[in-house]
Amino acid sequence: MTDPQLPPPSGAVPPVPPAPSGAIPPPPIAPPYPTPPSGPAYATPPAAVAPTAYSAPPGAYQVPVGGYAQPAGGYVVPDTAPRKSGLLGVLSLLFSLVAAVVTPIVVGVASYEIGRRIPEAATRVDDFDSLAWLSPARDQVLWAELSFWTGTILGIVAIVIGILAIVRKQGRGQGIAALIISAVGPVIFFLVVLVALTLGGAAGAAGLYS
Repeated sequence: MTDPQLPPPSGAVPPVPPAPSGAIPPPPIAPPYPTPPSGPAYATPPAAVAPTAYSAPPGAYQVPVGGYAQPAGGYVVPDTAPRKSGLLGVLSLLFSLVAAVVTPIVVGVASYEIGRRIPEAATRVDDFDSLAWLSPARDQVLWAELSFWTGTILGIVAIVIGILAIVRKQGRGQGIAALIISAVGPVIFFLVVLVALTLGGAAGAAGLYS
């Protein structure tokens, strides 16, 4: 502590003299401006979550998989497409029936007459190398040949038309039936010829030796 009578040491700050009486006091210091209250901090939005598949809540009405089935006997839109004609199928079936039924009947009658006349003609002919021994039944032989060629041509035509009917769907069922009948027709034809010749030959031999 220094003596007031002594000069202040070097480097010391002299004290501030007191203000004289009657001097103007310094202006009051304004209070510090209050800091406004800070608002709530901005919340960071949560990260986006990938949407999940929708599921019906419990007890909700369930739609069947694949949609609603059409009730039995319900309204059905009519088919407006024009229906194809079945003329080809009918023609093929008709030709096959003629080839497999009509021509065997004709050849059966002719073959029976041929077989009935062969025994008598065989007793009058010595040379069987030629067909002269068939001269008594030449008309019946002609009918048999006509029946054979007619049945063959009609059978081929029935097969061709039947195939067209199946491919074009114009009487498909009749076309299939015509193919089957045409394939069986030759078997029926030759079977009838064999049976008719046998029966006719037996009848001619019985009349010859009776």
